[in-house]
Amino acid sequence: MENKVTSLFFLLLFCPGVICAQKAKVYEVKSPDGAIVLKVESGAKMFWSVQHKGQQLIAPSAISLTLQSGEVLGDQANVTNSKTESVNTEFNAINYRKTVVHDIYNQLTLNCKGDYGVIFRVFNEAVAYRYFTKRKGEIVIKNEEANFNFTEDHKAFIPYLRDYRDGKVFNASFESLYKEHKISEFISDSLAFLPLLVELNNGKKILLIEADLEEYPGMFLILNETKKGFKGIYAPYPLESKMAGYNNINIIPTKRADYIAKTDGIRSFPWRAIVISEQDKDLLNCDIVQKLASPSRIEDISWIKPGQVAWDWWNNMNISGVDFSAGKNTSTYKYFIDFAAKYKIPYILLDGGWNVRGDLAKAIPSINLEELIAYGNQKGVGLIVWASWMDILQQKGKVFPYYNKVGIKGLKIDFIDRDDQVAVASTYEIAKLAAENHLLVDYHGVFKPTGLQRTYPNVVGYEGVYGLENFKWANPDGPRYAVTIPFIRNLAGPMDYTSGAMRNSNRENFRAINSNPMSQGTRVNQMAQYVIFEVPNQMLSDNPTIYMKEYECTDFITKVPTIFDETIPLDSKVAEYVAIARRKGETWFVGAMTNWTPRELTIDFSFLKPGNYQAEIFRDGINADRDATDYKKEVVNISAGDKLKVKLMNGGGWAARIEKK
Repeated sequence: MENKVTSLFFLLLFCPGVICAQKAKVYEVKSPDGAIVLKVESGAKMFWSVQHKGQQLIAPSAISLTLQSGEVLGDQANVTNSKTESVNTEFNAINYRKTVVHDIYNQLTLNCKGDYGVIFRVFNEAVAYRYFTKRKGEIVIKNEEANFNFTEDHKAFIPYLRDYRDGKVFNASFESLYKEHKISEFISDSLAFLPLLVELNNGKKILLIEADLEEYPGMFLILNETKKGFKGIYAPYPLESKMAGYNNINIIPTKRADYIAKTDGIRSFPWRAIVISEQDKDLLNCDIVQKLASPSRIEDISWIKPGQVAWDWWNNMNISGVDFSAGKNTSTYKYFIDFAAKYKIPYILLDGGWNVRGDLAKAIPSINLEELIAYGNQKGVGLIVWASWMDILQQKGKVFPYYNKVGIKGLKIDFIDRDDQVAVASTYEIAKLAAENHLLVDYHGVFKPTGLQRTYPNVVGYEGVYGLENFKWANPDGPRYAVTIPFIRNLAGPMDYTSGAMRNSNRENFRAINSNPMSQGTRVNQMAQYVIFEVPNQMLSDNPTIYMKEYECTDFITKVPTIFDETIPLDSKVAEYVAIARRKGETWFVGAMTNWTPRELTIDFSFLKPGNYQAEIFRDGINADRDATDYKKEVVNISAGDKLKVKLMNGGGWAARIEKK
């Protein structure tokens, strides 16, 4: 009897759930360079785990899909066959930080009885997996189990959606600073949204991300049972909604289903991925979302022309020296067009309030839209207009063809504030219809990008970031956030932070002033953001009057491209400082920023081809710690391989444009 009890004890200890009838099968696949080892265990549960150079990064973590019927895909999986393959290819990137993306990975596909399976990909810098199903008709996904178990209680950079309250709240603008603390200290009444960064004790970084999110809700994270890891949680499918929020234009679900998605039974589900970095700077040039996204569905992309945008809202139209009353009127927008034409800025944006409420085809009486379009055409400047998601959903079938006909170039679509299946699906539907009508799309009040920008490259902007607009009413730690998001949020895709403040302040003197806003950190910090932050339609957030007064800085900013041919990350450290070099044609642009800690960096110009170059440099002035607008411009000669020491003041920056002599 004692031996039977002992045997039962070991059965319970080593076979969780006491389901050991099926012996687990173990599959293994390595990265092309052999540094990463992925192991998949298929038995009572399906687990994935990851090692990097012998170090366990992800401990065995359960994954599954639960259908409404109660069937759990992944549990007790009967793997009918497995297939491994190696892929070494490349593709041309559109509106990106480089022109060519090299896509190299080893892949494991597990086909399971029941017409489903799982694909695992192992890159030199990442691991990703996704479920797929091959079932006729519609299937209902009740839940997805996704776990990321770490071996220790590491520090993490976590963006929170607060006040979770038992899953009843899934509405957010996806704008949060990062809370930096141990995984086990996860705030219990909150959700984390992706991307999320984990820092290991030896300096390695693990970034959690998802990609190819189509017809499916986005993944949030909460603390899982290990207290050293996270598990996925998803907004349930919305059944009923009401109008609420800002100006009563948010569509807020009031009733949700007990499932997360209704979807076609023949499909692939979103990728769940981790990015592994030994050097922080490698996160600045990681292409994992581009690699995992569905390819472009637009055959003719010749009409898609990204570029900078002169913006009216942040600066509150505080123009001066004119003979008309500034505001939302034809004269003011002509002034913006004149400014844009002078500096070869291809677009201006008419933000919220330009149209008669509820009618996206009708401007308010003080704006002659047809006159502005014609004036812009004469000057080579296109118009982009703001719209609420609510109005777009109701009017897109009529207003998109109208915009195409009259010559509107694009839309800024705001207040989505959800990522349930309905909201996510609408971003694809809108992008598709916009492309058919040759319209650019800039999504605001939206979840992070997950690859739609590759699938529909007319999507040229995403917010989902705690951007400069917040400094109109809040006093966050801006410089630290600014040197954190390039490693985390920008890895997901375009990030419309809306840089360009010309009123700059040190930490002691900053004040949040809604009608006459300023930024934290130095002038050159703002200038460097145009090189460092990635968004194909980059805003100039301040007003034309002050830009023309600060013509030296404006001339530099407006010559920075919004897409590049090549990106070289330089010495950088998450939340401390960042430096990047980017090439467009034969011209290089370099930007560097620091948090509130002043520091000295060495810029290594070994990325230049042999030869002699001339660099136009903007650096913090000697008194920038007292007056953050202080800067110094200089022109210097540089040779390939030179190293230049640069001093960054508190909240400071450094920026350069380099051309071959």
